[in-house]
Amino acid sequence: MTNTSAVTAPAYDYDRAALRAKLATLDETPGVSKPDAILKVDNITRNFGGIQAVDVEHMEVQRGAITALIGPNGAGKTTFFNLITGFDRPSSARGRFTPRSAPGHADWSFNGASLDSTGAAQVAQAGMVRTFQLTKALEKMTVMDNMLLGAKDQPGEKFFASFVKPIWAAREREIHGKAEDLLDRFKLLSKKDDYAGSLSGGQRKLLEMARALMSDPAMIMLDEPMAGVNPALTQSLLGHIQSLRDDGTTVLFVEHDMHVVSFISDWVIVMAEGSIVAEGTPKNVMKNPAVVDAYLGAHHDVDLGDDSLLAEESEADDVKKLDELDAQAAGSPDDASTTNGKDA
Repeated sequence: MTNTSAVTAPAYDYDRAALRAKLATLDETPGVSKPDAILKVDNITRNFGGIQAVDVEHMEVQRGAITALIGPNGAGKTTFFNLITGFDRPSSARGRFTPRSAPGHADWSFNGASLDSTGAAQVAQAGMVRTFQLTKALEKMTVMDNMLLGAKDQPGEKFFASFVKPIWAAREREIHGKAEDLLDRFKLLSKKDDYAGSLSGGQRKLLEMARALMSDPAMIMLDEPMAGVNPALTQSLLGHIQSLRDDGTTVLFVEHDMHVVSFISDWVIVMAEGSIVAEGTPKNVMKNPAVVDAYLGAHHDVDLGDDSLLAEESEADDVKKLDELDAQAAGSPDDASTTNGKDA
C-alpha cells in the first residue's frame, strides 16, 4: 500500500525576491533539479492508441513558487495534470507485482511521499489539489454547500457519529466559518445561498478555487484559470493566485496568455508534443528558440512576451478589414444591377 502520510517538509520560502534569486541561478534545461522540490515526476507516459500524449522523463516543481506550465494546444498539459492527480493512469504505470526498483516505470512524489499508485481522493488528502479547465461546481447545490464539501476531517460524515450532534457540531461551526471567510476573500459571500449554477463563468472559477482551499492544500494546480473569464475578473484572479503563494501555498498552473505568464510566474515549464522542451525564468523562456518554435514554427527571432506583437497583429487586422470593406464598396453597384436583372 502506498504511503501518503505527511512527511516533514522544509520551511516555506515566503520571501519571493529571495526565491526568485535562487531560481535565477539554476541551469535552464528541461528537468533541472530545484533547490527544494515539492513535486518530483519521473518517467510518466500516456498513450492513446498509437499517439503518445505525454512523455515526461523528469520534472520538478519548486516549493513556494508560482510555476506556469505552458505549451500549444494538444501539448499534453491537461492530460499530465490528470495523471499526477489520480484522475488517469499512466501507460508506464508499475504493475501490481512489479518491484519498485524496476527501471522505466512512472514514479512521482509529493512532499516526499510517493503518489504513483493512489487515486484522486488520496492525492487530495496528501495536500495536492486541482481545479479544472471546465469548472466542476455542483450546480444544483448552493455556493455554501459546494464549499462545505471541500473540507477535510468532518466527523459528521461517519454514519454512527452523524446521530450524535455533540461529536460533530463544533467542527461543523469551524468549517462553516472557514467557508464564509474564503467566500468573503473571493467576493462571493453575497452569493452563498445562491445555486452554483446561477454564477457567471468567472465566479465559478473563483468558487472552484475557494473550494479547493477548504482542504488547506500544500499545492494547488490550476488548469487555465483565466479561460473564459470576464476581463474585469482577470485582475482579481491574478491577485488571488499571488496571495495563495504569499500565504504558503505552492501554485502550478496551466495558461495560454503569455502576458499573464510573464506577469505572475516565478518559473516556467514548457511542454510540446507531450514532452518538456524548456524551463526557465519567464523572461528567458519567452526568448528560448525551442519555445518560439513550439508556438510559431521557425520564427526564432520573436519574443513571445513582446507587447509590440499585439499591436502589429491589431494593425494588420485593421488593414485587412479596410481592404475588405473597400472591395465590398467597389463591387456593390455591379452586385446591385445583377440582382435587379435577375429579379426582372
